[in-house]
Amino acid sequence: MKLEHITHFNDLSPSDLYNLLKLRQDVFIIEQDCIYEDIDRIDFNSEHMLVYDKTTLAAYARIVPAGLKFDAISIGRVVVHPKMRRKGLGKRLMKQALDILKKRKEDEVKIEAQQYLQKFYRSFGFKNISDPFDLDGIPHINMSLKFDQCPG
Repeated sequence: MKLEHITHFNDLSPSDLYNLLKLRQDVFIIEQDCIYEDIDRIDFNSEHMLVYDKTTLAAYARIVPAGLKFDAISIGRVVVHPKMRRKGLGKRLMKQALDILKKRKEDEVKIEAQQYLQKFYRSFGFKNISDPFDLDGIPHINMSLKFDQCPG
């Protein structure tokens, strides 16, 4: 498996862009039966993390600058290909994203998580900062990790 960290939208190849949009559509819209606006213009200003298994995009996440989604930097659109689940790719992707942000000396990172994934994100040190809320028919919760308080 190969992880690519692409810091500028214009550095995404047309193939990478197609693959990440297709994966997000297949999981967030089709699999989760949720009609929402995935292409939200935030991609233009985000960093993109892609994990490839040969030619298959196995996992993806984006790092969003502070001020676009939250007042702090955030990680979002974390997704693993259905055929690649249970291989630790989500953990690998989150660890890599958090390592990048720690090296930059970020103070805090926030996420808007699907509520059923709270335990997964808590394993990295995230804490709830909102009550659960409905987002496009799916229960979500806002979470925050302060780097001076995180494990590891």
